[in-house]
Amino acid sequence: MTKQPIYREPGWYYRLNDYFREKFGQPVYKIPLDAGFSCPNRDGVVNKGGCTYCYNPSFSPASGKYKPLSLEEQIASGKKKNKSALYLAYFQAYTNTYAPIKKLRNLYDQALADPEVIGLSIATRPDCISDQILDLLEEYNRRCYLLLEYGLQSVHNKTLVKINRGHTAEDFSRAVELTHHRGIAVCAHIILGLPGESTRMFIDTIHFLNQIKVEGVKFHHLQVIKHTSLAKDYAAGKVKVYNQLADYIPPLCDCLEILAPSVVVHRLASQATSTDLLIAPSWPESAGQIASAVTTELIKRGTHQGCH
Repeated sequence: MTKQPIYREPGWYYRLNDYFREKFGQPVYKIPLDAGFSCPNRDGVVNKGGCTYCYNPSFSPASGKYKPLSLEEQIASGKKKNKSALYLAYFQAYTNTYAPIKKLRNLYDQALADPEVIGLSIATRPDCISDQILDLLEEYNRRCYLLLEYGLQSVHNKTLVKINRGHTAEDFSRAVELTHHRGIAVCAHIILGLPGESTRMFIDTIHFLNQIKVEGVKFHHLQVIKHTSLAKDYAAGKVKVYNQLADYIPPLCDCLEILAPSVVVHRLASQATSTDLLIAPSWPESAGQIASAVTTELIKRGTHQGCH
């Protein structure tokens, strides 16, 4: 007997907040952390210079010119004031599995020492996973909530070469397969608006994520940040961006209509934490206004996540 699909109201998409309330029965917040990791795409192991769009202090509030706080201090400062909540330690800055096993265990244990931290969200690259690291992560997956966040950006290898990612879509697929084999959930990061890509190419990436069955996705729009090679191309007129939110909402909703309804949407757009570093685009809308715009567009269309 074929299982009947659950009816979804126009405007619906699977928000991270809804997922957390379903799973934990109360709000859960991520605390972004800078644990002092590096990146093999910067230090020469994979390549040098990093991804063309990446300057980590622009989106990681724990990174920057000041002396990094300890993990304990970062967690304490990241907690919501006067709120009863649970937290995930979000190892965000650079590549957070790129270290010896002993160091990884020590850092992850430090984060979990806080009784209000009920799990880990670990951002990394698909080429920075090994059997030994997955052995370690499998341990944590048994004792707490664990999410592994892999950067993909695009399924198109030509684009990945253009932005100097240093890995392929096939590398990403293999990493997800190995991670799923250990029972660990995966969130994929993708960027809409990469140089040379069309909406049709974005949708190819969504079909790919559906096929490999990721549990979550973070949408980012292309942002031009100071101190990146992308900034030079933008200044030379070689790169276009979504100058207004209204330009970004239609292709984003096209992607949501294709995205499997079981996939949790962790983010709808990029969020540069330093306006001093952001060159373009500079949208006045808040994250809440972006979410409202998405809902409004889906209602206008009479569609919802996964309807196509």
